[in-house]
Amino acid sequence: MGHDHSHAPSEIRHEKPLWWALGLTATFLLAEVVGAFLTNSLALLSDAAHMATDTLALTVALVAVRLSRRPPDARRTYGYARMEAIGAVINGGLLFVVAGYILWEAAQRFRQPPEVASTGMLAIAALGLIINLISMRLLKAGAGENLNMKGAYLEVWSDMLGSVAVIIGAVTIRLTGWQIVDPILAVLIGLWVLPRTWILLREAFNVLMEGVPKGIDLARVRQAMQRTPGVRDIHDLHVWALGSSTPALTAHVVAEGGVDADALRVALSRRLEEEFAIHHSTLQMESGHCGAASCAEGTRHAHAGHDHDHGHSHTHRH
Repeated sequence: MGHDHSHAPSEIRHEKPLWWALGLTATFLLAEVVGAFLTNSLALLSDAAHMATDTLALTVALVAVRLSRRPPDARRTYGYARMEAIGAVINGGLLFVVAGYILWEAAQRFRQPPEVASTGMLAIAALGLIINLISMRLLKAGAGENLNMKGAYLEVWSDMLGSVAVIIGAVTIRLTGWQIVDPILAVLIGLWVLPRTWILLREAFNVLMEGVPKGIDLARVRQAMQRTPGVRDIHDLHVWALGSSTPALTAHVVAEGGVDADALRVALSRRLEEEFAIHHSTLQMESGHCGAASCAEGTRHAHAGHDHDHGHSHTHRH
């Protein structure tokens, strides 16, 4: 028995904070770029570069959010939920490019540190810190629920630390005259961002490669299903994610003789929801192990591309 079910999120939250954060970031970006060249500060330019990627990242996040709520159609039966992961990959790639440029430019400045206007550098960095703190507050709620929002939040977070570093550097240069502090800070900012960017990319690629979602132990899922009364065996178990918060599962369930397959399917679905927050499951109920070639052929068709309706669990009697 099949049911039509949309895989698009039923509610898109945190879109308004994204708009506010984008407006604040884009407005300040113009002032920071001008200020970086007027003060001749690489650290400030590093912060401006991060602010530029923040602006683009927030734009990508908004596009991905709006696309992800489009319903499935005949060409994309899962909808656009994976735009979230694609957006996160774009954001991570941008961060790697920017960090690489800043590190290269810093290496040039170590040889002959240029004069930096510390007063202007301090004023602009302080204003940037305020903007970043406001944007972080706006994005924080969504960062734990969505890869795209996490990417945007990560970039604003790194930019906030960059602003703090620039403020410290400006004060140090003003008090001591050590111009080399500027490229040192730029390097530290770049090295802080890169490992976190790698984590974001790894999570996004895991979604795109249909890997087991973060926080779900496949062995524990199998054990929990096998402990359910009436289950003889579990095979062809697959768990993946349409997005960072949309896990899905398919499995073949071998039932004990005389067990009501519909009741067992409902019990398994309830356990998956309660213990692992897996709300999209397709369970193929079997009265015995698949040993025939025809069954193996059916398994290949059932799992090709995971083309199932995951809105409800299903029972197929053999």
